[in-house]
Amino acid sequence: AASRSAPTSPAADGAPLLPEGSTLTGLDRLVADDFAPLAGRTVGLITNQTGIDSQGRRAVDLLAAAPKVKLKALFSPEHGITGLVDASVPHSRDAATGLAIWSLYGPGRRPSPEQLSGIDTLVFDIQDVGVRYYTYITTLVYALEEGGRRGIQVVVLDRPNPITGSIVEGPLMDPDMRSFTAPHTVPVRTGMTTGEFAQMVVGERKLPVKLTVIPLENWQRTQWFDETGLTWVNPSPNIRNQTQALLYSGVGLLEATNLSVGRGTEMPFEVIGAPWIADPQVLADAMNARGLAGVQFHPVFFTPTSSVHAGRQVGGVRLEVTDRDALRAVPVGLALGRELMERYPGNFRPAAIQNLLVNRSTMWSMLRGDPFVRVMAWADSARNAFLQRRAPYLLYK
Repeated sequence: AASRSAPTSPAADGAPLLPEGSTLTGLDRLVADDFAPLAGRTVGLITNQTGIDSQGRRAVDLLAAAPKVKLKALFSPEHGITGLVDASVPHSRDAATGLAIWSLYGPGRRPSPEQLSGIDTLVFDIQDVGVRYYTYITTLVYALEEGGRRGIQVVVLDRPNPITGSIVEGPLMDPDMRSFTAPHTVPVRTGMTTGEFAQMVVGERKLPVKLTVIPLENWQRTQWFDETGLTWVNPSPNIRNQTQALLYSGVGLLEATNLSVGRGTEMPFEVIGAPWIADPQVLADAMNARGLAGVQFHPVFFTPTSSVHAGRQVGGVRLEVTDRDALRAVPVGLALGRELMERYPGNFRPAAIQNLLVNRSTMWSMLRGDPFVRVMAWADSARNAFLQRRAPYLLYK
């Protein structure tokens, strides 16, 4: 159902030329096509504050005003329709349209038969960050499953992977550990857009759902979000720029441990710390000595206002991205975990890394104290198999 983006000719040095002009999202293309793919449909729209077109207009308002489309209900993911809620999200109503907003991050995580009553098409328009444990793609999986169960079509309005579609890293989840933060057997950093991911889920699970992806125009896998010409909208309260999205794919693994990962500061995922890190310079020196590509570590003290260690001064390190193309965030996150295990064995509790890593062989290797290269060998072991699995579902060069 999705067309491929036009290929671009390589530059003289072999590097691909960036496409001419700004990237058009699936929503932009739907608007340009006068909503033709949705003509005559009764729609439930799964969206949040990121669901805007290149002029900043909400998908909600555009669909509500489209003459041949009946927009019946709205559905919001984690953080709510405004993207500001850092807790369970209640049902609500949209002030501009008067439509019900059904929360998919409250007591129920899936759209119910009652909420879907009269709807024949679910449209998904949310900016993802390209990380397996970021829950918007789980909400998409649940929509695809419910669509298949109830004969409801699903249309995904594609958006770029902000941390590129060319870099894939981190272990695949163990298939029996599926959860709300582990929706499908993909690596930590997926290297896929939401549209590509949807195609993979439908294909691999053989879901009986009619899926249509409205693809991006002028986007290549190597592009970062700041190369698209699109306006950055914070996809959630603690990912406020592309650098934080990138670091989240590694530092985020440490979230469930007894470390602050910068929530409640101006630099979420750019700093980590704990009260028992008394000399941040020693930790920064040790991390820099590991020679991890694309990142420098600086000593820091900070006091988070919320989340782990709220109101306490903590010592730690600030991560400075020096080469985003070279940086591999998952090894950075795991190297931090390893360094803290070795340096603060009585304080740091690493077992909770498994909450988001969900890969036993990598976690056991880490906890056993295997050499770090061995830990990373486990983490990367299924990568080539995944790249082969991914290939049939890719929409962009």
